[in-house]
Amino acid sequence: IKEYLPGALVGRGAGLSVALRSPHEAAAFQRGLQGFLNEARLLASFDHPSLVKVFRFWETHGTAYMVMPLYQGMTLQQARSQMRGPPPEAWLRKVIGGLLGALQCLHEHQTLHRDVSPDNIFLPADGAPPILLDFGAARQAISDRTQVFTAILKPSFAPIEQYAEATNLRQGPWTDFYALAAVVYELLTGHPPPPATARAMSD
Repeated sequence: IKEYLPGALVGRGAGLSVALRSPHEAAAFQRGLQGFLNEARLLASFDHPSLVKVFRFWETHGTAYMVMPLYQGMTLQQARSQMRGPPPEAWLRKVIGGLLGALQCLHEHQTLHRDVSPDNIFLPADGAPPILLDFGAARQAISDRTQVFTAILKPSFAPIEQYAEATNLRQGPWTDFYALAAVVYELLTGHPPPPATARAMSD
């Protein structure tokens, strides 16, 4: 069970309820709460083995909750840190193949993940397909050419368009594919690629 409880904005009130730390934080808390519910609603609409499944979500105690499976395993970042060198090709193909399927499912539903990185990819201990985590930055806006996105990114895995507010650098499926390619780069070399801002200057 995942609870929306941003510690900087709220604390535990009476019983299980949450209480604002300051009345001035109410608007920020409500925006975050709506984003949490949107994420839950988004994930609940998908049924793919490499996407986190949300069984239920609801509001109570002044906040919101979502119920997901309990997975055993480790992140791709943790798995790579235990390797002495690049992973075998067959293992890499299995991991990336599952993630490509997840991205295809998202993109067919006009959704971008926008935060594909080794710490957002989970490897179940039972050998099941990898699972793409953390949809906090996801946006259903592939077809909206006028929408300007806020910069929510991890520098080594974000393409140049995630840094820009100009509409001529649109985000789309290619945004997630760049990030996935950066993940493959780190798996093969043991370190992430340079940030896109540096590469844009001198690649």
